[in-house]
Amino acid sequence: MKLAPWMGCGSIAALLLTVSACADPVKLTYLPSGAISKISYQYKPLLLTLSSQKPTGLKKAPRGLAAPLYGVLTLGPQEKPQSFAVILDEPEGREAHLYVDANGNGDFSDDPAAIWTRRSYQGNDGKQYTEYNGGAMLQIKFGKETLFLHLGMYRFDKHETARAALKDKLLYYRDYAYEGEMKLGDKTYKVMLSDDGVLGDFRGKKDAEKGSGVNLLIDLDGDGKFKGRREIYDVARPFNVDGITYELSNIAPSGSSFEVNVSSRSVPEIPDLRVGKPAVPFEAKTTEGQAIRFPDAYKGKVVLLDFWATWCSPYIAELPNLIRVYEKYHSRGFEVLGISMDPQNASEKLASFTRAKNMPWSQVYDGKYKEAEVAKLYLVEVVARANLDAYLVDGDTGEILADSTTLRGEKLDETIAKALERQNKL
Repeated sequence: MKLAPWMGCGSIAALLLTVSACADPVKLTYLPSGAISKISYQYKPLLLTLSSQKPTGLKKAPRGLAAPLYGVLTLGPQEKPQSFAVILDEPEGREAHLYVDANGNGDFSDDPAAIWTRRSYQGNDGKQYTEYNGGAMLQIKFGKETLFLHLGMYRFDKHETARAALKDKLLYYRDYAYEGEMKLGDKTYKVMLSDDGVLGDFRGKKDAEKGSGVNLLIDLDGDGKFKGRREIYDVARPFNVDGITYELSNIAPSGSSFEVNVSSRSVPEIPDLRVGKPAVPFEAKTTEGQAIRFPDAYKGKVVLLDFWATWCSPYIAELPNLIRVYEKYHSRGFEVLGISMDPQNASEKLASFTRAKNMPWSQVYDGKYKEAEVAKLYLVEVVARANLDAYLVDGDTGEILADSTTLRGEKLDETIAKALERQNKL
C-alpha cells in the first residue's frame, strides 16, 4: 500500500493540503483563528513570564503606560524564529490593557489592537476577583510566505492568594490549526493539524522526550470530536491505524504541506476504549499479594476499574458516593478494582488511607505514579481532573459497559443498577 504525498497550494487566508494521484484528494484548510472551539480535547495553557524590564528589541512603546509589565513570545521556523514583545499595563485600581507587537518589528504603533476583556469571578476564599481574557493575531514569516495565527490569552487576578504562582504570568494557547479530511487505506477521516505547543513551526520540537508539541488529530470513530490518545498523534512519531503503521515526513514549517507513508517501523494500535468495546486484559498483583487476571477474575460480576490516587482531591470528594454504591450493590455482584497512581514508597500511606476511608476492595499499586503500568494500558495520563477515569466491565464478556461520563456523581447508582439488571443480578 502506498499513499501519494500531500502537496500544498496555499494562501494566507486558506492554505490547502492535497493528495495527488489519489481517488479522493485530501484538502486541509488553514484556520487563522477559531480552532479552539473545534478541538474538543483539553489544552494546556503555556506561561509567559512578565517583568518590569523592557525587552531589548522594543523600539516604540504605546503612549500613556502607567504600570507596564513586559514579556517576549518566541515563535516561528526553527531556523529563524521571531520575537514578539508583549506589554501588559496593569495600574492598580484601573482598567488593564494588553498590547502585542503582532508583526515583531519592535514598534507598537503599527499593530492591530489586542482584545482584553475583564470579568469578575469568585475565588475559593469567597472573595471577588478580576480576570482578563482576549488575545492577538501574530504574523509569522516563512520565507516569502506569512502565516497569521491567533493566540488566546488570559490572566487571573494577581491579588488572588490561591494563584500566587501566577502573579507574574500571562497564560496563552493556540487558536489556529488546519482542518479537513484525510484518506488512510480505504477510509476517509476528519482530521486537524494542531500546533499545541504554540511553536509557530508545524514540524514540532526535535528530540523532545515529551513530544514534538504538534499533533495530527484523526476522528477515528466519526463522532466529530478528537478524544484521548487514540485520536491524537504526535507528528514526529509513527502511529497505527487499522493495523497499519504510518509516518509523516517532509512537513513544511508553516504546515502547508507534508507527506504520509506506510512506515518501515511497527507500533501497536492504541486500544479503543469506547463503551461496547472489549476491555484491555492485564495481569497484576494486588497490595495483598494476590495475583489477579483482569477481567477473567470477575466472572459473574460487573467490576469498576477505578483509577485514583490519595493525592487526588476530586476523587476524594467523590469517594463517599462510590462507597455508598459499593455497599448497596456489592452483595448483588458489584466489585471495584482500584488502580492507585500514587508515587513510589507510598504503600503504607495507601494502606492507611483505604482503611480510614473504608475502601474494602482490592488495590493494584506499582509505585510508578502517572506511569503506572495498568494506567498506561488504559491511556490514563492524569488523575487530578474533574472527569476521573473509570470503566465498568462485564466480568463474563469483558465488554466495557460504561466509562467515567456515567460512573461519577448521581449517575453512578443508576449505571450500576442497569448493569446488574442486565446480568439478572437484581
